[in-house]
Amino acid sequence: MSLVRRAGPEDAGEVLRLRQIMIDSLWGDGGGGAGEAAGWQSESLPELRRRLADGGDFAAFVVDHPGRPGALAALVAGTVEYRIGKPGNPLGRVGYVFSVATDPDARRRGYARACVEELLAWFRARGAGHVLLNASPQAEPLYTALGFTRDPDPSMRLPL
Repeated sequence: MSLVRRAGPEDAGEVLRLRQIMIDSLWGDGGGGAGEAAGWQSESLPELRRRLADGGDFAAFVVDHPGRPGALAALVAGTVEYRIGKPGNPLGRVGYVFSVATDPDARRRGYARACVEELLAWFRARGAGHVLLNASPQAEPLYTALGFTRDPDPSMRLPL
């Protein structure tokens, strides 16, 4: 039996806690600068619960914390999105991996890898032609071991 399970709406608070751990590890200030982090979780919670319940093109996979009942040890989330097909991906389905996080006291046990592998299986079952993610330098060895390669990234961002 796998340690990994699909997260449900009852896990939303813990999912947001682990997401904050990931954000803090990347940016150290809550991810948005002083003051912007306050309150985001309570605003995000209802939408996250809805998406965890609907079983659509968003999924999160988690491992329960072995030492803290009701807490999560690891998380990965992802979506399948449609883009117009192209050579190599005629169905135009693309998987996006995000929010890979492990509780600091549960690291180095393979939990994040197990969660990512489960998400990759979920992407395959939905016909995704490829999977994209952004990797921190610390996480890059995990993704490389799973077969990910670096792409030149021409992305740009517009805050709305």
